[in-house]
Amino acid sequence: MSESYDAIVVGSGPNGLAAAVTLARSGLSVAVYERQTSLGGAASTGELTLPGFRHDLGSAVHPLALESWFFREFGLERRVPFVVPDASFAHPLDGARAGLAYRDLDRTAESIGRDGGAYARLMGPLVSHLRGVADFTGNALLRIPGDPLAAFFFGIRSLEQGGPWWNARFREETAPAMITGVSAHSILHQPSIAAGGAGLVLATYAHGRGWPIPVGGSQSIADAMIADLRAHGGVVHTGVDVTDLRQLPPARAVLLDVTPRTLLGLMKDRMPFGYRRALERFRYGGGVAKVDFALSDPVPWADPAVASAGTVHVGGTRAEIAAAENAVERGELSEAPYVLVAQPSLFDATRAPEGRHVLWAYTHVPAGSTADREEAIIAQIERFAPGFRDTILASASRTAVDIAAWNPNFPGGDISAGAPSLTQLIGRPVYRPDPWRTPVPGVYLCSSSTSPGPGVHGLAGWQAALSALRHEFGTRLRPDLAPRPDQIAEA
Repeated sequence: MSESYDAIVVGSGPNGLAAAVTLARSGLSVAVYERQTSLGGAASTGELTLPGFRHDLGSAVHPLALESWFFREFGLERRVPFVVPDASFAHPLDGARAGLAYRDLDRTAESIGRDGGAYARLMGPLVSHLRGVADFTGNALLRIPGDPLAAFFFGIRSLEQGGPWWNARFREETAPAMITGVSAHSILHQPSIAAGGAGLVLATYAHGRGWPIPVGGSQSIADAMIADLRAHGGVVHTGVDVTDLRQLPPARAVLLDVTPRTLLGLMKDRMPFGYRRALERFRYGGGVAKVDFALSDPVPWADPAVASAGTVHVGGTRAEIAAAENAVERGELSEAPYVLVAQPSLFDATRAPEGRHVLWAYTHVPAGSTADREEAIIAQIERFAPGFRDTILASASRTAVDIAAWNPNFPGGDISAGAPSLTQLIGRPVYRPDPWRTPVPGVYLCSSSTSPGPGVHGLAGWQAALSALRHEFGTRLRPDLAPRPDQIAEA
C-alpha cells in the first residue's frame, strides 16, 4: 500500500463510520478499511429468506438514534426517514394480556392498572431529565455528569431495580415484567445493577422520544454516514482483512472499530505490558442465536394491542425472564427462553412484498453455543400468538457461532462486544477518563468495547475521533456535522 492518509479507520460499523465522518468533517484525509465486501457492520440489511423480504442482519430498532449526541449533531433524523410507533415496546403475558410502553408515560401508567402510579413514579424523574440521562449514560462514567440530578435519579433507581428489593414497588405482574423485559437486553444476571440500569435507560427513551425504526432498514443509517464520508473526501476499501497494523499505509492516527481481543492480535508484541494485561482481563458476555422470518401475515398476537409496538419482549413474567437469563449465565439453554422480537414491516412497507411481513427475533445463549434455537423461539412466540407457526413462509437461523463468524466484534455471539457489567461500564475497556486512546502513539480504540458500550449510537467512534483530533492534530474544535440541504431526506 503506497497511499498515505491523515487518519485510517478499521471497521465500518456505526462507531467506525462515526469516527471517519468526524475526522473527514475536520478536513482530514480519511480511509476506512473493511473486511467484508459490504459496509455497515451490525447496521446492515439484506435478503436472508425470500426475494423482496429485507431483514436487518444486526440491529433492527434504534432507541439511541434520537438521543445519541453524535446522531443529534449529525442530523440523523433529517437524513434518514424514521417511523416512531406510539408504543415503543409491548410485553405479552399469559391470558391474552400485555403491557404497552407508550411514548406517553401517563398513557402507559393508565394502561398498566394498579401499578400504574408506581411505574410513573419510577420513570417520571428520568423521563423529565431525558437529555441528562442520555448524556450521563452515553459517555465515559469516570467524569462529572452534566446533569447531576439526572445521574442521581438514575443511580438510585438502578440500585432499586438491580437489587433484591426490585419488586417492592409493585403489586402485580405487568409493570415488573415490562422493566425486566427491557433489562434483559443487557444479557446479564437478573437482577443486577447494570441490568437494571440498562433497562431504565431504554425505558426512559421509550417514554421520551420513542424507539424509532429506520425506513429501508438499519442499512439506511450506515448508508447516510457512508455518503457523508465520501462527500467530504473519505475513501472506503472493502474486502481487506487487516490482521496486523503494519499492513496499513502511513497515517497520523489509526482508529480501530474492533474488540480488545482483536487489538491484541493487530499489535502482536508491540503493546505496553500493563495495557496488554488490562485488555487481556476484559471479559466477554453471553451470545445470541437469531432467526429471521418471512411471514404471510402479521403475527397473530393474542392481545391485538401488541401489534402497535415495534418491539416485543417475549418471555412472560419477571420471574420467568430472570430464570431464563440466569440459566444462560450458568451456561445452560432455557426451555422457555426470553425472546426479543422486532416487527418492522408493520410500520415500514419497504421491508416485504405487499401484504407480507418480516419478523426479527433473537434469544440469548451461552457464548460460543452451536445450538439452533429456531424451534424454541417459534414455540415461545406461539405461546403468546397462537397460530404464528402457520404464518411462516421461510426462515433463516443463525447460531451464536454463526453470528461470531459474521462479525468478529461479536466474539462467541456477544453482540455487546464485551459484557456490560458495572465494572466494565466504568472501565470500558480500561479505567481512564479517555478510554479510547491507547498508550501506543496514534492508535485509538473506537468500538462498542469502549465507553459508552453497546448500541447503535456512534458515540464511541465520535469520542475516539475527538480524542485523536486533540492529541494527534492539536485541535479541540468539534467539526460541524450537520447535513447539507441535498443530504436531507424527504419526509
